[in-house]
Amino acid sequence: MSIPKFLLKEAIIAKPSFNRWLVPPASIAIHLCIGSVYAWSVFNAPLSKEIGVVGQAAGDWQFGHIVWIFSIAIVFLGLAAAVAGRWLEKVGPRCVGFTAALLWGGGFLIGYLGIKMHSLPLLYLGYGVFGGCGLGLGYVSPVSTLIKWFPDRRGLATGLAIMGFGGGAMIGAPLKRWLLQKFSKEPEFLGQTGDLNMITENGVRFVETAAGKQEVIVASATDISQFGDSMSAGVYAVGTGNTGAATTFLVLGLIYLVVMLIASFAYRVPADDWKPNGWTPPEASSQKKMITQNDVGISTAMKTPQFIFLWIVLCMNVTAGIGVIGVAKTMIGEIFGSQLSPEAKEGFFFANYVLMISVFNMVGRFFWASISDWIGRKSTYTIFFVLGCCLYLSIPWAAANAGASTISTSFITFYAATMIIFTMYGGGFATIPAYLADMFGSKFVGAIHGRLLTAWSIAGVLGPVAIAKLREASISNAINNLAPKIDKEKFAGKFGAPLEKLDELVTAKTVTVQKLMEIAPEGTIDPTPSLYNTTMYTMAGLLVIGFVANILIKPVNPKHHIQP
Repeated sequence: MSIPKFLLKEAIIAKPSFNRWLVPPASIAIHLCIGSVYAWSVFNAPLSKEIGVVGQAAGDWQFGHIVWIFSIAIVFLGLAAAVAGRWLEKVGPRCVGFTAALLWGGGFLIGYLGIKMHSLPLLYLGYGVFGGCGLGLGYVSPVSTLIKWFPDRRGLATGLAIMGFGGGAMIGAPLKRWLLQKFSKEPEFLGQTGDLNMITENGVRFVETAAGKQEVIVASATDISQFGDSMSAGVYAVGTGNTGAATTFLVLGLIYLVVMLIASFAYRVPADDWKPNGWTPPEASSQKKMITQNDVGISTAMKTPQFIFLWIVLCMNVTAGIGVIGVAKTMIGEIFGSQLSPEAKEGFFFANYVLMISVFNMVGRFFWASISDWIGRKSTYTIFFVLGCCLYLSIPWAAANAGASTISTSFITFYAATMIIFTMYGGGFATIPAYLADMFGSKFVGAIHGRLLTAWSIAGVLGPVAIAKLREASISNAINNLAPKIDKEKFAGKFGAPLEKLDELVTAKTVTVQKLMEIAPEGTIDPTPSLYNTTMYTMAGLLVIGFVANILIKPVNPKHHIQP
């Protein structure tokens, strides 16, 4: 099947009078759409309660399985980018951006069907595979184009190219929350536990009715707090409500499809002999910045130690940051949710944590990429790894003091540490294309950058899955440590089964740390804030590996340069 000529590179070569500053807005528009992937954590709670709504029902998807949706999308982002890099050099950014729109928007539409049918494989296929391919194509579409438009400011160019990706959640997070609230439906309220004939079978709670057994969720005040004052703590019928997730996917898919199609037609590429007015290529670069004036072929570049070290640098930086982003909303809620006052939780910074991640992620992309033009890419990454390691190690301290009198200090420490981490996470993405152009030249940087983004694929699995597994292990340990402290009669009265059935109740999602704390003896320390300590130590260790790889990067051996 031939590609229509109006989509190809030959049809979008700019005239000499074209203003290069008209290209960045198209890039930012596409990246704002695909960057909404960073607001994925907004969907974690609704998707994990799609059947129960006010709590997890036995048939609901587990949190660890939902995390894989985000991971699959990032895996296919890297794989698609690796393939699209060379294709981009051939067909141009308009064709690649057009295809990205179809895949990203279409992925949401398939995801809508997956949620409606309660089919996790279909959600993996739609959002994960098709949506992930759309992410990869949309991500690489402007990078080499803007580097060619801005040879005088490579860091600035790459910052502009992918600034919108970091800011996608800034728009996406509140939009997703608004749509979820608009399309949600409260489940049927059956009454208080003492007024109903309740039984427990295989760890699942039921209510005996004239029509038979009805599976139910026993919701506490904390469970229904997200719904405002319209609901009361008590017993709710499973399967009678709606989180609004499916319709939200449908609406978002249509919005992203239209916006990205329009933006893709705004792309232009410079003529081969074009250069900015008054600009001449610099003389041989300083060793400090390691900027080459030569080009290296795609296959040759991938065989150099510089490519391998840069791959490790990107993978470690992304793994450490992406895992936290994937569970950001859940993490701040578990660490501080039970400690802060209702007024504090309704405050801007707590309620808009995901939004602020997007703001700092976006600002970091532009800020750090621009700074790298002055201090060099290697020095910039050195700052990322040294400062980032210290910040990750500060988070367990903040969690340990979450219930102390220093709650304000610990919350500020946590907030500041994570926000700075996210600036460096975004800055790493924005700086790496310029780092590649410095090492291998700008001629094939789009294709080389695409291959390097396979590091993002690996990080997309390592980060979220590592956090999910470490969190699950921490939760299991917390429950096993709490359960022996609970009075057996209180336990049986709350859960309708003896303490000996603990494993069965945990598997059915009837017993949680939060519900055990409701009947724990006075003075029992809530283990929830410390669930992520092991994770933070692990992330700091990854940054040490990245630091070593960055230190080992030297200029490319001249024998690899393409000869005139």
